[in-house]
Amino acid sequence: MRFATTISSLVPLALAAIAFAGPTPLDVFSPPITFPTAGTVLVSKTQTTIAWNATGAPVNISNKALLMLRKGDLTAPFILAEGFDLRTGSLDITVPNVLADTDYEFVLFGDSGNFSPTFTIQSDVPA
Repeated sequence: MRFATTISSLVPLALAAIAFAGPTPLDVFSPPITFPTAGTVLVSKTQTTIAWNATGAPVNISNKALLMLRKGDLTAPFILAEGFDLRTGSLDITVPNVLADTDYEFVLFGDSGNFSPTFTIQSDVPA
């Protein structure tokens, strides 16, 4: 009888420990950007598809992804998209109307940041 009482009192404790164990840990996933490639020329105010290699993406990666535009040493505040699923492997965006120049990169954030090769944006905004 004492054994049965001890077991029955431990079951709720075990269930509580499982319930409060915390969220499922997220796996680090830093997919390489496959487009744009080095030397690509994008035109402001047009649609393009940013692509990355999502092969082998873990199940528990962040769904709070962020795509930013970087020029030279400045990344913020050029947020182009957020909250998308990194497992999709691509994202359609409108190329922002920024200064025409040759030193742009996309930065893909999920669990860690990943930079595209440097590319050019042609724009009616002179450099």
